[in-house]
Amino acid sequence: MEWITEPQAWIALATLTLLEIVLGIDNLIFISILVGNLPPEQRRKARLIGLGLAMGTRIALLLSLVWIMQLTAPLFTVLSQEISGRDILLIVGGLFLIAKSTLEIHNGLEGSNEAPKTYKSGAFLITIIQIAIIDIVFSLDSVITAIGMAQHVEVMVLAIILAVFVMMVASEPVSDFVDRHPTIKMLALSFLVLIGVALVGEGADMHIPKGYIYFAMAFSVAVEMLNVRVRRVTVPPVRLHGPGRPPAAPE
Repeated sequence: MEWITEPQAWIALATLTLLEIVLGIDNLIFISILVGNLPPEQRRKARLIGLGLAMGTRIALLLSLVWIMQLTAPLFTVLSQEISGRDILLIVGGLFLIAKSTLEIHNGLEGSNEAPKTYKSGAFLITIIQIAIIDIVFSLDSVITAIGMAQHVEVMVLAIILAVFVMMVASEPVSDFVDRHPTIKMLALSFLVLIGVALVGEGADMHIPKGYIYFAMAFSVAVEMLNVRVRRVTVPPVRLHGPGRPPAAPE
């Protein structure tokens, strides 16, 4: 525990915690979308289990440094492009994210005029399995970032725990907000498609700077927040014709 007396370790802890929160935003969005398909009484439990799995996955990968390093070793070559285990995970995870997000967008648009939502039996387990699968893919970037930024494993683990704790606190307000605003949900699903494309590109060795992606997401959210505010302000008031009487029907 000698790192406690090192100022550089505390700086690394603060910086890494912030980065872990930022890198976990996509995971939080994905969990928020998935738990929205569950009955209201199961959503909080699913969120906490999902984020707990994310924390466990990141710590497990962090403690498996030898395995992480082996993932970067080329397994085979396709069209002169070397493919490693990490590339396969990123590509498969990206395709899964694109497919899942596209299906959710389709259900949101085409199912808007259908009967009230019904909840399938076993949906809770299916949701947790989907969260666990994508957690592995989302954890790769955060673990690699942690390894590159901090020298002490204890600092890396503590940063992950703090970041997940912050996300646990923020998960319910974020999920509720997304669930109340259909346009925000569509925007979030579009983000997931974008992230899925970025993961596939990363797996194919086409590196897209994360700063561009996060800037596009932040800008889109800012514009949509303005739209939400404008819709609240410009909703026309209900005017009654006469004391307590609705307007007369046109003849």
